[in-house]
Amino acid sequence: MNAGDRVRVDRADQTYEGVLLPSTTRDHLVVKLDGGYNVGVDRTEADVEVLESDAYDVESAQADSEQSTIEFDDDLPTVSLISTGGTIASTVDYRTGAVTAQFDAEDVLRAVPDLAGRANYRGRVVANILSENMTPDVWQDLAEAVHEEIEAGADGVVVMHGTDTMQFTAAAMAFMLDTPVPIVFTGSQRSADRPSSDNVMNAVSAVEAAKSDCAEVLICMHEDESDDRCALHRGVRARKNHTSRRDAFETVGAKPLGVVDYDTDGETEVSFRREHRERGETELDIDPDLDTDVELLKFTPSTDTAFLDALEGKSGVVLEGTGLGHVHTDWIPRIEELVEEGTTVVMTSQCLEGRVCDRVYDTGRDLLEAGIVEGEDTLPGTAKVKLMWALANVESVEEAMSTSLAGEINERSVPWT
Repeated sequence: MNAGDRVRVDRADQTYEGVLLPSTTRDHLVVKLDGGYNVGVDRTEADVEVLESDAYDVESAQADSEQSTIEFDDDLPTVSLISTGGTIASTVDYRTGAVTAQFDAEDVLRAVPDLAGRANYRGRVVANILSENMTPDVWQDLAEAVHEEIEAGADGVVVMHGTDTMQFTAAAMAFMLDTPVPIVFTGSQRSADRPSSDNVMNAVSAVEAAKSDCAEVLICMHEDESDDRCALHRGVRARKNHTSRRDAFETVGAKPLGVVDYDTDGETEVSFRREHRERGETELDIDPDLDTDVELLKFTPSTDTAFLDALEGKSGVVLEGTGLGHVHTDWIPRIEELVEEGTTVVMTSQCLEGRVCDRVYDTGRDLLEAGIVEGEDTLPGTAKVKLMWALANVESVEEAMSTSLAGEINERSVPWT
């Protein structure tokens, strides 16, 4: 039994049939099923029958996959690829059968040969984690790395990141960095071993966006379920709205800032729909300090006021209120106490569109008297990141939270669909 043989594997009450692949461990078999998925099976628990020897030439396939070379071209821009982990830079852990982050940035280049010839690349690894493990100290490391790459001459930066917390990291970069070049976040909802993987199109589109004239922090992911266009979302206005669809991300309160029309023949076109900061318009600068003693609390009917007691002594709190920015009236005295004790309390709305306005109803007016700061139409997650940054970097936190610093606040809230 060798890699490339077609096999049938019986384990307990399950049967798998496919091509045997090389395994990273001696204890597990790896079988590529006819549907394109890989499965890892414990050798001691498997009964294997070889159906056809040498059904697939694995060695030649591996050799072909290693032939993609990265050559420097004076006529091409330089794009820095920074890896933090996530599905776009992941592979299958054949011990468990789960997807795990294992690739560094240079592995991404080898895994996506379509990137060749589009730019000169520099690869850098800041972290190798799944995005649920992202922390503010990694945001700071990433901001420093991005700053160094741009300072060293990068014409654009692509950050490979897990999708689950990508919107938070993108927002952090938007507040921490003034950038003269595009900083583009991308990832994939489905790993490279799956036939419906979105990693190639997203990576190629992100590189093209990084070569564009939009000097902002962007998120580049599928615009819809087809494979012909990626949307470019402003990092501070994006939200992951689906657990598994390839077009999981949406711009809240507007259409995406731009799009990348993707052509499998190699031609791509980047276009923008609205006003944006142009390449070279802003001088490179970094303010990476964060006050991480900030929490985000969502109010729902019957939420216990004891949650507010747990926030005593915090530097800042973002409340995700109902409608125009409301909570139960029983919360208001405790909120006033928090404010008097030095906690900045920012009100946002759990509604997907529209802005906070606490001047319409009695509850809102009472909240204003209690000292809350209106977050306008800033997304709650973005508001948390912004408050961390504002507490550490500006004199008037209240003024900063009600002012659009990186496009996080829309000038007007109007229907857009």
